[in-house]
Amino acid sequence: MPMILGYWNYTDSSYEEKRYTMGDAPDVDRSQWLNEKFKLGLDFPNLPYLIDGSHKITQSNAILCYLARKNNLCGETEEERIRADIVENQVMDNRMQLIMLCYNPDFEKQKPEFLKTIPEKMKLYSEFLGKRPWFAGDKITYVDFLTYNILDQHPIFEPKCLDVFSNLKNFLAHFEVIFPLFFLVLIFVT
Repeated sequence: MPMILGYWNYTDSSYEEKRYTMGDAPDVDRSQWLNEKFKLGLDFPNLPYLIDGSHKITQSNAILCYLARKNNLCGETEEERIRADIVENQVMDNRMQLIMLCYNPDFEKQKPEFLKTIPEKMKLYSEFLGKRPWFAGDKITYVDFLTYNILDQHPIFEPKCLDVFSNLKNFLAHFEVIFPLFFLVLIFVT
């Protein structure tokens, strides 16, 4: 019997899941994907992709933004949309810093300097969130998914980095109650 994943349908969107089999290492075979990759009409053929009628989208963040716009998860006011833009780009900057560290051949030498920057980063997120339940305002938006991801990754490097920021810890806990499997999905897509 196949595995079944039950989950909340937050946006009431129906979809078909398309998976490409690779096989087990070391005999990985990407031919199933490669045989189809350039036949889908994608501008930048890659996984993941989303095809919604005539809309053909690749890149995780582009897919996230498209689904957010389609499901009214971009903020309702101009102030909320501005806040979403700001935190989205802050998360991207912090993600790039993390990537540059993790893929650096001098990781161990660079890590102490990176650790010194974490308290200030968390302070800025905490101040930006303030007393709001979500980063753009009172309702969840797509940037909360992005922000959850980056806030969840930093304690891997510094386990106590959120200890003095109760609003960030509350944000993570609130998010995990609503989306309990999201953090598991992140393991496979990041």
